[in-house]
Amino acid sequence: MNTEFRVERDTLGPVNVPVDAYYGAQTQRAVENFPVSGLTLQRRFIRAQAIIKKAAAITHTFTGRLDKDRGQAIVEACDEILEGKFYDQFVVDVYQAGAGTSQNMNINEVIANRANELLGGRRIIKKKVHPNDHVNMAQSTNDTIHVATHIAALEAIEKELIPVLEDLEEQLEIKTKEFDHILKSGRTHLQDAVPMRLGQEFGGYASMIRHGIRRVRNASNALRELNIGGSAVGTGLNAEPEYIRRVVKEISVLASVEFRNAENMFESTQSMDASVEVSGALKTLAVSLIKIANDLRLLSSGPNTGIAEIVLPPVQPGSSIMPGKVNPVMAEMLNMVAFQVIGNDATITLAGQAGQLELNVMMPVIAYNLIHSVEILTGGVRAFTERCVKGIEANEETCREYLERNPVVVTALSPHIGYDKAAEIAKKAYKERRTVRSIVLEMGLFSEEELERILDLRRLTEPGVPAKE
Repeated sequence: MNTEFRVERDTLGPVNVPVDAYYGAQTQRAVENFPVSGLTLQRRFIRAQAIIKKAAAITHTFTGRLDKDRGQAIVEACDEILEGKFYDQFVVDVYQAGAGTSQNMNINEVIANRANELLGGRRIIKKKVHPNDHVNMAQSTNDTIHVATHIAALEAIEKELIPVLEDLEEQLEIKTKEFDHILKSGRTHLQDAVPMRLGQEFGGYASMIRHGIRRVRNASNALRELNIGGSAVGTGLNAEPEYIRRVVKEISVLASVEFRNAENMFESTQSMDASVEVSGALKTLAVSLIKIANDLRLLSSGPNTGIAEIVLPPVQPGSSIMPGKVNPVMAEMLNMVAFQVIGNDATITLAGQAGQLELNVMMPVIAYNLIHSVEILTGGVRAFTERCVKGIEANEETCREYLERNPVVVTALSPHIGYDKAAEIAKKAYKERRTVRSIVLEMGLFSEEELERILDLRRLTEPGVPAKE
C-alpha cells in the first residue's frame, strides 16, 4: 500500500508523517518505536486530556499569557475532540515511553495542527500554534498524564460504575424481600448448617454491594486531588500561581466533577497512590462479586443433581453437544470480569511502587488498567443485574425438603440438653436418615408441644435462645 508522507521535524531531526495525519513527528516516532500491543489508551482518557488542554487554554487566555486567537483555536480544537472527532488520530500504544510523554505529545500535536487549520493555516506543526509552546503551555507530561488518569477514572466511577452498582444493590434488596418467607438450610464448609431464610442470604449479598459502593466512593475521593501546575517535578516551574489556582476550577466545570488542587504537589507528582488505592477498592468489590456469582452458581446447580434452591434465567443454550443444557453464563461472565480486575490491580500495584525519586514513569499502564477495571465492572455488573439477578426465582419446595432432612436443627436443643447429647441425636439422624424431631420424641426428651416451640423453624432464623415455654 502506498502512503503519502509529509516531512516533519522535531529536536532529533526529520520524520516522515502520513500526509493526512493530524499528529506530528513525536507521535510518529512513538508509533515506530512502540509497535507492541495494538492497544491505545481509552477514549475517556483522550477526553480527559482534551479537558485539560481546553481548561489550560481558557486559563491562559484569561491571564493574558496566551493571545485570544490562539487560545480560541485551541479551545475549538479541544471541543471537536470532546464531540468525538479525531479519535483515530490517537495512535500511541499503551506500552510506550515512560510517564506518557508520547501520549501527551500526541494530543498536543493533534490540537496544534487542528488549531492551525482553524486559523486558516495548513496542517503543519509549529506555525501559528505550537504543540509545546502553546498547547502544552505551563504543563508537563508529568502533571497532565497524572491528571488525565484521575479525571477519566473518577468520571467513569461516579457517572457509570456507582449507578450500576446501586441498581444491583436495589435488585438484590428486592429479592431479599421477595424471598424472606422461604426457610432453607444454611451451609458452612459446604456442609449442612442451621436454618436461615433465603431472603437473609440475598440480604447478605445486597450488603456486600452496599459496602463495596462505600469503599469505592471513599477511595475515589483521593482522585479529586490534581497536581496540574506542578509541572515537571512539583515545583510549578513555568506555571503561574494564578494558572494553578484557576485551571482546576475550569477542569471541574468541564468534567462536571469536583476536583481540587493537590495538598502537596511533590507527593502528587511522584506518587500514584490514589490510583493504587482506588484499584484496591475495585479489587475488593471484585472479590465480593466473585463470591456472589459463585454462590448463585452453587444454589442453582443441577437442576436435578445439584442444590437447585434457586433458578437463574435461561438466557442461552449451554452446550454445543448436550441438548437442552442451560448454564449460569451471566455469573460465569461476571467471574471473568472480576478475575481481570484482580489482575489489573496486580499490574497497578507493581507499577505504583515502580516510581523513583520525583516521578512515577509507569503512568500509562496504570491509567489503562484502572480505566479498564472501571469499564468492565460497569458493563459486567449491568449485564449481570439485567440478565440474571432480576429474573432469579426460588424453588421453595426444594428449600423446604432440604431443611426438613437437615439434622443440624438439633443445634436449637443444645441449650436444653447440652452439646454432647445434641451431637448424639444428630449422628443418629444422619445414620438412620430420620428427622431430629422423630428421634427426640422417641427418646422422650420433650413433649410434642415443647418440641414444636423449640424447633419453630422461623424462630430459629432470628437471634435468641429457643425456649420450651
